[in-house]
Amino acid sequence: MASSGDNTKKALIEALNGVLADHFALYIKTKNFHWHVSGPRFRDLHLLFDEQAAQILGVTDLIAERVRKNGGITLTSIGSIAARSQITDQDSTDLSAEAMVEELRKDNLALVDAIRIAKAAAGEAGDNATDGIADDWTDQAEQRVWFLTEIAK
Repeated sequence: MASSGDNTKKALIEALNGVLADHFALYIKTKNFHWHVSGPRFRDLHLLFDEQAAQILGVTDLIAERVRKNGGITLTSIGSIAARSQITDQDSTDLSAEAMVEELRKDNLALVDAIRIAKAAAGEAGDNATDGIADDWTDQAEQRVWFLTEIAK
């Protein structure tokens, strides 16, 4: 029978893999919008989306390493990302710049919620390192939300 410690560690690994999947899915969506944005704000949004995509991708290795340091197995494929991510695909290349900004804003807000869940799971599992670094991930996602919210005004 699994101990409560084993269960809290499993819950943490599951939450971290969800956050990892969300980061990968959001990276792909943000790059999609970077490639397909058009209109009068093209240059500003093209550069912003690229900057945000790089930031999102930059966190993935840290998340995956926290999974491994907790004894878990990370995501292994596009299929495993799709199975765990709450970020919905967006295959349209004809969205307006405004629709892209709003979709990324909502997705980053959802990511903040997922990170907070992982942080709580880290606290339950006694993983102080993940608990602390999750604050950085939250701050980055909140900054993206802030920028996207200000653009949408």
